[in-house]
Amino acid sequence: MTNYTAAVAAREIHKLARLCADHNYIDPSLYDVYHVKRGLREANGKGVLTGLTEISTVSGSAEVNGEIVPIDGELRYRGIDINDLVQGFTNNHRFGFEETIYLLLFGTLPNETELEHFNKLLGYNRKLPQDFTEDVILRSPNKDIMNAMAQSILALNAYDVHSDDLNLTNVLRQSISLIANIPMIAAYSYLAYRHYLQRRGLYIHNPKPELSTAENLLRMLRQDKKFEPIEAHLLDIALVLHAEHGGGNNSTFTTHVVTSSGTDTYSSVAASLCSLKGPKHGGANIKVIKMFDEIKANVSDWYDDDEISAYLIKILRKKAFDKTGLIYGMGHAVYTKSDPRALILKKYTIHLAEVKGRDDEAHLYQAVERLAPELMKQERKMYKPVSPNIDFYSGFAYSMLNIPEEFITPLFAIARIAGWSAHRIEELTCTNKIIRPAYMSVAEDASYVPINER
Repeated sequence: MTNYTAAVAAREIHKLARLCADHNYIDPSLYDVYHVKRGLREANGKGVLTGLTEISTVSGSAEVNGEIVPIDGELRYRGIDINDLVQGFTNNHRFGFEETIYLLLFGTLPNETELEHFNKLLGYNRKLPQDFTEDVILRSPNKDIMNAMAQSILALNAYDVHSDDLNLTNVLRQSISLIANIPMIAAYSYLAYRHYLQRRGLYIHNPKPELSTAENLLRMLRQDKKFEPIEAHLLDIALVLHAEHGGGNNSTFTTHVVTSSGTDTYSSVAASLCSLKGPKHGGANIKVIKMFDEIKANVSDWYDDDEISAYLIKILRKKAFDKTGLIYGMGHAVYTKSDPRALILKKYTIHLAEVKGRDDEAHLYQAVERLAPELMKQERKMYKPVSPNIDFYSGFAYSMLNIPEEFITPLFAIARIAGWSAHRIEELTCTNKIIRPAYMSVAEDASYVPINER
């Protein structure tokens, strides 16, 4: 083994990868022959029904006279329209993420006293075990903040003497603790990466129990701990809009699958977080940011529709950006005519752009939003409506908040853990049956060949 070099190992892996590819190909036509729903999707793109939930409702179409027709997108948390929820707390100039967590977990909106007690409970739980930041987070800096977060969440299991107890009271205790602490885990993981891998200064700010999640996030991420109220309120709205999106999205379905095995809360959350980090799920908004960076660099006049359209056509024809032919941030698996989250976030993002003097960028985003659907129809011969999803404006919002690119997907996780926790409790309470779908084997029978005859 002393002569077995890295170069030899690399060549061997390359050779084995070819062998692996040769023996892992399944004829795509077989999926139709056996009526397999790839991606758990029907032929029309609708998800295969795999469970029931009362936590949220996601609708983008309706049946009219026996036909499925597109409708304006609808999102409801525990039956309450997301527009009414956001309008309710913004009209009172309140932060809404904490009462959204309460709503998702307990199925009803809190009154003033209940919300006050719940905020104090979250504030009390915003503390990691003694020396955890130094011994776990700072000691293992990772360029992938989501992986660093998963490692820390799994490590917390060792500090919980009741980690495997699936009693509802215990799971709720664990869930509230993780909801309260994941902003710190994410922020400190980013700051460790920033210091140890980017060679920049290190600062660690403790959260304040009396502040909202959004306020504490900005306080922890910024060296001077300063932020404007309008910034915290936009971030709060973004957290509310990302908190939950039905049981069928990839990371929440992961919550149901992993929870159904009887595993502990820390393992469940870590698994869901690892699902979310994928570029087809929580990492999608980073693609939007990079696409707009390309558009800004290649379109000289952001007010010229013809020039913008010409570059979008290049993207669609796989001649620009990442050559995939996709305009990121446009379209959604469920929503067709509109994504209600995108409409809400757009309103507050455009307002902040006006305050910060970034009107030109705001105009460019709105121009692409207006032009892209028609161009996509022309180039792709698409007939169903296409509209922006929440990723379209979220990147612009986060850039105005000076949220680092590496922190954007972790921010999604900070919000979505509220929904994951609610779904974990629902799975433990209602189903109590391990999720085990079937896979049909299409392998041919083979005989064992002695090693000296191969």
